[in-house]
Amino acid sequence: MHRARWRPIRAEVPLLSTRLLSACLLAASLLAGPALAQPAGEGLSPTLANIKATHTVRIGYRESSPPFSFLDHSNRPIGYSLELCDAIVDEIGAEVDDANLKIDYVKVTSDDRIPAVVDKKIDLECGSTTANSERGRLVAFSPLMFVAGTKLMVPKASGVNQVADLKGKTVVVTKGTTNEQAMHNVDAKQQLGLNIVTAGDHEQSYQMLVDGKADAFATDDILLYGLIARHKSQDKFRVTGDYLSYDPYGIMYRKGEPQMKDVVERAFRKLASNRDIIPLYNKWFVARLPTGEKLNVALSPQLEEAFKALDDSAGGAN
Repeated sequence: MHRARWRPIRAEVPLLSTRLLSACLLAASLLAGPALAQPAGEGLSPTLANIKATHTVRIGYRESSPPFSFLDHSNRPIGYSLELCDAIVDEIGAEVDDANLKIDYVKVTSDDRIPAVVDKKIDLECGSTTANSERGRLVAFSPLMFVAGTKLMVPKASGVNQVADLKGKTVVVTKGTTNEQAMHNVDAKQQLGLNIVTAGDHEQSYQMLVDGKADAFATDDILLYGLIARHKSQDKFRVTGDYLSYDPYGIMYRKGEPQMKDVVERAFRKLASNRDIIPLYNKWFVARLPTGEKLNVALSPQLEEAFKALDDSAGGAN
């Protein structure tokens, strides 16, 4: 999927004659020495150099992680994470001096999103990904953009209220998520004898619960609320239980590129300092979504403090 980002085009400098241009270049090379012979991307980190060369940013998106990254009624990727990535793309454009960068959208899943970043298939992963130390050995993360935790979705008539009530029962998790490990940990700790099965994405996990192939679906609470709202199934399912994990979300990008890190963090700081980040949050978590659902999930005190810490303005926290 591909989308061009249109911005005003700067006026072109009139072309010089071939002979005059050659003379100017020769004179410049004599004055500047070897610097003129450097490639256009010289001095940029690998990711930024490739973006400058291709005029394109490759963004990984998720199909069924509302309100972070999902498809609208026209099958176009939308969501909170994607808007944050739009701000990062703008900052990348300023860094590489290209105000007309294009975006290529690349579908990723919970299972292949990290390899997609590491293997340079995408430049930014804009989904619902938990930033933890294990993943931090492979990829880099943006500042905090959301805080979630593993909970359970169960049929409304179910007697399950806590994870202990699932003893000997079947729980579906989405493959490649931190929720999968959280359920294995709690199963071992409480000796519940759970039958933990996996599905390829959140939509498939949800469908297994709908079809009665699982007694509960375990994933981040906000994603469960998003799926219930999207399917208008408030009368069929509920979210229950204590938090079984702590999951701080971030935008993923390649590790070991300080210049890219600076660009990503600068984009977040500008959003916070311009007072844009909280209205952006409210657009996706409090107001009605473009697809018609409404989550009504207010900004948590933890996330509000994290946003304040990013505020570089005179009246900000720093």
